[in-house]
Amino acid sequence: MASIFEMIIAGEIPAEFIHRDKEVVAFRDINPVAPVHVLVVPTKPIPTIDDVTDADIPVVGRMYAVARDIARSEGVAEQGYRLVMNCRDHGGQEVPHLHLHLIGGRQLGPMVGSCVDPD
Repeated sequence: MASIFEMIIAGEIPAEFIHRDKEVVAFRDINPVAPVHVLVVPTKPIPTIDDVTDADIPVVGRMYAVARDIARSEGVAEQGYRLVMNCRDHGGQEVPHLHLHLIGGRQLGPMVGSCVDPD
């Protein structure tokens, strides 16, 4: 069964694309956590970062280069932004297709604040 990202890439589900090339697409998150929240996704379905092979390394590098360019074009590069890639359930990954979150446009809180066990 195709993931939601595969359906977006195929044009079966609408998305606000910011970037599209043979290897990588980028589109706005439908549930943004900040003024700028973009998902950068490889067109090749790779389930998690743990599934990246040596042959996939150029695509992962391309994802980061696209994120950098989008951060600049969205006006968040100078003040700063966050790039997040979750892996599997305990890492908070919700869609089983590798993706990079570009988050910015406001002061972001601590990275792992919600991960700290209060006991």
